[in-house]
Amino acid sequence: MDLKTLNQILEIAFAKRVSDVHFEVDNPPFFRVHGQLLRSKLPNLKPEDTEFIAATIMEHNCRDFPEDFKEFDASYALQNSGRFRVSIFKQRGNIGIVMRVIPPEIGKFKDLKLPAVLAEIVKAPNGLILVTGPTGNGKSTTLASMINYLNEKYAFNIITIEDPIEFLFTSQKSCIIQREVGIDTDDFSSALKASLRMDPDVIMVGEMRDLETIDACIKASETGHLVFSTLHTQNAATTINRLIGHFPPEAQEIMRQRLADILVATVSLRLVEDKTGENVIPVVEVMRTTTTIQACIRDGNLDEIEGHIEKGSAQYQMQSMDQHLIQLCKNGTITMKEAKRVSSSMDLERKLNYT
Repeated sequence: MDLKTLNQILEIAFAKRVSDVHFEVDNPPFFRVHGQLLRSKLPNLKPEDTEFIAATIMEHNCRDFPEDFKEFDASYALQNSGRFRVSIFKQRGNIGIVMRVIPPEIGKFKDLKLPAVLAEIVKAPNGLILVTGPTGNGKSTTLASMINYLNEKYAFNIITIEDPIEFLFTSQKSCIIQREVGIDTDDFSSALKASLRMDPDVIMVGEMRDLETIDACIKASETGHLVFSTLHTQNAATTINRLIGHFPPEAQEIMRQRLADILVATVSLRLVEDKTGENVIPVVEVMRTTTTIQACIRDGNLDEIEGHIEKGSAQYQMQSMDQHLIQLCKNGTITMKEAKRVSSSMDLERKLNYT
């Protein structure tokens, strides 16, 4: 493996709209296309190949491997075009790398087939907006679209804290400051505390990974800032439960009160194949924190939230995951089989027939 070969592989991945490239010893490079992992016809990689790729990426980031290296996040960019989010890790004593392709442009809500109500949600003057879903289901893309909408429409000071930086923003009406953990700052919580002294209007935290970061995001929301972040959770109820569960039992009641006061909305995503099998599209649950949902959060009645989302679909432009799946089925966009694969409901087909 040499630099020319590595960049050629990545250029092909970028041109073919591959979502991820996998480099592992004793296997050829793998490409994930439309959700399916495909084995390439390239030669099997040797330990020195993955070591070269990892060293190239680290050099690109002006970093050395930590002495106790086991896993590491970074970014990589081709000379002319193409950026990648990179996960470098140890497996069976060898180095492995997974590189996520970052689209060259930040899509608008309509282009990404995201609900138009997101344009209303991001207008909140302050509070906490969370984008959730499993890995690889469009959280970063959706978050970037929301931030760029504000960038285009409003004169804000927007600070992003990421590990690593994925989408590169160009300041338009807003001024955007992008900070990368490990290069520009030591960790999320330190950067969050520092950001409050940087005259922010909007703060975007790439991921809520620990109690300290969660607490700092909540405090920033309480002090009049609009905060965006992500979590690896399936829906609104599991998101709220995960946040509360990070705190000790004696603090959870007060945390429910605080979260009910500052949570603006959760946007939960899953990617599904359309009927052609050639494209993936988002299925989106949108929860906006109405007074009824605030009461559910305060009282711990999280199992009631989905019902309130569905009841508030017309008035508040909310939707449950099942409501969106049913809409896509009725429109002929996806198959019932694909809808059932994603839905956690046992009676999705009955709901479709009922509507």
